[in-house]
Amino acid sequence: MSAPVIDRPAPQRTKVSLLSRSPQDTPAGIHNYIFLIITLLVGFFPIWWMFIVSTGDDATLAKIPPQLTPGDNFMTNFNIVMGNIPDGTQSFAYAHFGASFLYSTIVTVTITVSTLFFCSLAGFAFSKLKFKGRDPLMVVVVLTLTIPNQLGVVALYIIISRFGWQGQLTALIVPALVSAFGVFYMRQFIQDALPDEIVESARMDGASTFRIFWTMCLPVIRPALGVLGLLTAVGAWNEFQWALIALGPGTENPTVGVALSKLASAQYPRPRISLAGSLLATIPLLVLLAVAGKQIVRGVMEGALKH
Repeated sequence: MSAPVIDRPAPQRTKVSLLSRSPQDTPAGIHNYIFLIITLLVGFFPIWWMFIVSTGDDATLAKIPPQLTPGDNFMTNFNIVMGNIPDGTQSFAYAHFGASFLYSTIVTVTITVSTLFFCSLAGFAFSKLKFKGRDPLMVVVVLTLTIPNQLGVVALYIIISRFGWQGQLTALIVPALVSAFGVFYMRQFIQDALPDEIVESARMDGASTFRIFWTMCLPVIRPALGVLGLLTAVGAWNEFQWALIALGPGTENPTVGVALSKLASAQYPRPRISLAGSLLATIPLLVLLAVAGKQIVRGVMEGALKH
C-alpha cells in the first residue's frame, strides 16, 4: 500500500522591514551614490586646482574661463622649488626646501613612534594597573585636552630657550613625545579590548607587567595603534605654528611648513611656485592615507562594535 499523501500548506513568506535588516543587507540606493560622488568631487577639487596651477605659468590664475587641464611647466616649477634652476625674479634661495622633507620625516617618524609607545604604555597602566591616585591623574590628563595649545607657547618657548634648543629639531620633537589625547584614547580601547581575567592569569603564571603589555596587550590593540599613529603622523607633518616659532624664519633646518612659508612670503611671491611646493608637501600625506587609511575605518568599527 502506498502511504497517504498529506497536503501541507505552502510556507508563507515573511516580510522583512528595512528597519530589521542589518547594515550589510540594506541597499545603498542611487541617492547615496550621487551624494558620495558629489562629496568626493568637492573634496578633491582643491587638490586638482592646486595641481593645475602648479603645472601652469603665471597667467594660469588670470584665465577666464578658468583652466581645468594641467599645463606643461610642472617640471620647471618643480626644479625651481627644489633649487635646481635659479629664478632671477626671486630674492631668496630655495636651497632648503628639498632638505625640509628630510627634516619633517625625522620629526614625524620620531614623534609617531614615541607617541605610540608611551601612550599605549600609559593607557595600559591607567586601565589595567591599580595604584594610588590613578583616577585623579586620569582626570588631570583629560582636563589638559581642554587647554588650547596656544596658551602654552610662551612658557614652552622659555623652556627651550633655557635648554638652548632654538632653531633645532629637538624643540619640535621633545614636547610632542606623548599626547594627552593618545593616553586617553589608548586607555579607553585597552579597557575594553583586554579582559582583566587574562591579565590576572598571566600575572599568576609569573609574567612581569611589561611582558604582559608587550606580548598580550600590543597585539590586541593593533587597530587602535594604527589609528593613533596615522593621526599623529599627519599632525606632526602639518605642524606650522610651533615650528615657525621654535625654529625661526631664518633657520637652516626648516620643516615643510616653514619652507612653504618662505615660498609664500617672498619679495615677489608667485602662486605657481608656492602651490608647486604645497603639492609636493601634500603627496606624502596622500600616500600615507592611501596605505594606512583602512586602519581608521577598522579601528572605528571595532570600537563601535565593542560599545
